[in-house]
Amino acid sequence: MIRIGILGDIGSGKSYVAKSFGYPVFNADVEVGKLYKKDLKVFRKLKRILPKYFNKFPINKELVSKAILANNQNLNKIIKIIHHEIKEKLRIFIKKNKTRKMIILDIPLLLENKINKKNDILIFVQSNKSRINKKLKKRPNFNKDLIRKFKKIQLPLDYKKSKSNFIIKNNFTKKSVKIGIEKVLKNLQ
Repeated sequence: MIRIGILGDIGSGKSYVAKSFGYPVFNADVEVGKLYKKDLKVFRKLKRILPKYFNKFPINKELVSKAILANNQNLNKIIKIIHHEIKEKLRIFIKKNKTRKMIILDIPLLLENKINKKNDILIFVQSNKSRINKKLKKRPNFNKDLIRKFKKIQLPLDYKKSKSNFIIKNNFTKKSVKIGIEKVLKNLQ
């Protein structure tokens, strides 16, 4: 099985690129959302360490944001709990898809949390900075301070780009992504 890890800036279109491959995608952000809505065990762990913010189930994402913005240590505390659960969800996803030719890993902290394997194919999604900012501002939960905090815990984009096997230029059109994916798939055959 070929494992493809998608890297790039926040808002660069990583999830869109991941879905466009047409293979099973593990989307960590979607899985985190499910944990907040459905996992009582995660809620209890978060409530134990940050009772001021986690006092009602299902977990309200706005309160998660407030906890992160209130204190630099809170983000690390939350990540520690969530990361463990996401790793387990990933293990189940990989097992479920073990007979598939390819799987796509859409995990924001793939390199930072050392989730990638040595033989993974890494793809960097490159997008225009001003277009990314326009897209981010349209998100319903846009918060520039929160985005800044998340960027601080990520490796530099130049580093991620240098570690990548391929670069897909995303100018936010289906055509640009399709061309990039076709090149990658051609090279992997």
